[in-house]
Amino acid sequence: MGVRIYELAKKLGIDSKELLEKLKDLNIKVKSHMSSVDDEIAEIVLEELKDKSSIKKLREEKEKREAKPVLEVDLPITVKQLSKKLSLKTNDFIQKLMKMGIFANINQVLDRRTLDEIGENFGYDIKETLTHEERLIKMHQDSKTSEEMTLRSPVVTLMGHVDHGKTSLLDVIRKSDIIRGEAGGITQHIGAYKIKFKSGGITFLDTPGHEAFTSLRARGAHVTDLVILVVAADDGVMPQTIEAIDHARAAGVPIVVAINKVDKPNADIEKVKKQLVDYDLNPEDWGGKTITVEVSAKTKEGIDNLLEMILLEAELLQLKANTNKLAQGIVIEAELSKGKGSIATVLVQDGTLRKGDVIVAGKFYGKLKALIDDTGKQIKKALPSTPVVIMGLSGVPEAGEKFYVVKNENVAREIAQKRLAKARQDSVSGTGQKHVSLEDIYERIQKGNVNQLNLIIKADVQGSLEALMDSINKIPTDEVKINIMHKGVGSIKESDVMLAAASDAVILGFHVKANVDAISCSKREKVEIREYDIIYKVIQDIKDSVEGMLEPEKREIEIGKAEVKQIFEVSKTGKVAGCYVIEGKIFRNSLCKVKRKGEIICEGKISSLKRFKNDVTEVKKDYECGLNIEGFDDLQKGDIISVFEIEEIARKI
Repeated sequence: MGVRIYELAKKLGIDSKELLEKLKDLNIKVKSHMSSVDDEIAEIVLEELKDKSSIKKLREEKEKREAKPVLEVDLPITVKQLSKKLSLKTNDFIQKLMKMGIFANINQVLDRRTLDEIGENFGYDIKETLTHEERLIKMHQDSKTSEEMTLRSPVVTLMGHVDHGKTSLLDVIRKSDIIRGEAGGITQHIGAYKIKFKSGGITFLDTPGHEAFTSLRARGAHVTDLVILVVAADDGVMPQTIEAIDHARAAGVPIVVAINKVDKPNADIEKVKKQLVDYDLNPEDWGGKTITVEVSAKTKEGIDNLLEMILLEAELLQLKANTNKLAQGIVIEAELSKGKGSIATVLVQDGTLRKGDVIVAGKFYGKLKALIDDTGKQIKKALPSTPVVIMGLSGVPEAGEKFYVVKNENVAREIAQKRLAKARQDSVSGTGQKHVSLEDIYERIQKGNVNQLNLIIKADVQGSLEALMDSINKIPTDEVKINIMHKGVGSIKESDVMLAAASDAVILGFHVKANVDAISCSKREKVEIREYDIIYKVIQDIKDSVEGMLEPEKREIEIGKAEVKQIFEVSKTGKVAGCYVIEGKIFRNSLCKVKRKGEIICEGKISSLKRFKNDVTEVKKDYECGLNIEGFDDLQKGDIISVFEIEEIARKI
């Protein structure tokens, strides 16, 4: 079998990502850190990199590559908007994207992953522009702190079908960690916990499943670094497994598969792997890139291997944070407790959180009275990727709210009060975030807020779903992408609505209804649900929406022509062309082209138009006029000025 890349990296004392880059330089082709090389190649690599100075040089080169200037952008951002930010012509930018394998039209909104890829290729670290409140927070955080970044622990969520053993696996992992650690540690449920394993730590979000995962994401919280998809070896891929895959994919989070219950007599691991391939999760031992680990919560088989694979994937993700700054992070859950007031479980994502810090969390603020870890102990500080219970907030923040530590309690109060006032105003006016609907999709594409039509499809039976999907796939959409975030059989549930909220999608139900919880959730999250009985109507509505997203055809309509008869020098305005209108009408501010000897020498706009000394808006055929063209001062006698307007024609599919 040879030696795996990650094992070779350990021998060299470098991470897998560094080794993969070096192997590329050495022209040794491997797919991933799970790939193997034969013993002879392994010896060559060890010999090549055994000198510590070469490893140091490799790291220095990597750090140099990673030090990029920051380009701040407002999100969402379209191809056209980003090309302006990069000072490139839109057509040139689109061609460069095509060379990168990114095919996007002018109004397409770029997702976070694509932006990172573009940043990598253009030498920028592309970041979202801070809001006024975030700038205010940043101003009152410690500006003198070191910017040195250090590796942090991965944050992991277990997802999968009900009864496939997510809770059992979490219990086994947690109990084994307590045995490894201090005796007598009393655990408490705080929605998340952190374990130590070998050379690193892992933080687990102890959530009910993909509903909680997506609920946090729908509120703008990017918490999870890695998803562990739990699939029972005796059951295989089930409806909720598919849901979990779609939810993780929508979030752009890497997936590691834990095949659980391998101790059962009817376990069929090969069948599970074959099913995973159907959902583009090709196991690495089948030549793919998805890590699969065989485990048993009952016998504890494979648990250590699973934890090792989690740390290995995290190593490739290069998760970093700065411990030398004031903390910020995410609220995982919160409640009002008798005798304790508002208590919240938060996850520190950057910086170090300390007892006594002043924080802002959503519409509330306060000075932290206590920090309690997942063993129930009071602690003085919490580092990045650490979950902790905090006390001292003025109210109960919502799950998914960001929290920030600031130096000034007055600033914290001001920010919290502004947010509270805005929330009240939104509540009264009925405004606030509204997700995309089929009716407003054209308007939103014009504003650059939507680049594709995201859909969640639910049907009564598999046959109906297949027929509907077949019809949708036949809609010709070269420029506009119809993206099916999730499809399934059964009623529309709350989890469907939360995925739609997180992905800005529309839910289409065919011969199915939304249940009570889904309807309530859709009103709260402002998600559109459409229910149909006829396939034709579904397809027609999708076509109408897609047609609204297509760039209209543009046609020039000539409305007049004028010939330059003489050039005058005017003291205040410079050169003025004395013209005679030979066709149609000439309008001020209209678009025009200047032809000289039959060739176009200028395209511009008529900036001024006069009859004698008077400014006018139009001049008809057979009349004389004086005019200027914006930005062009080289008109000559005999030039023909053709005036036109642009007609936009809606396109059909």
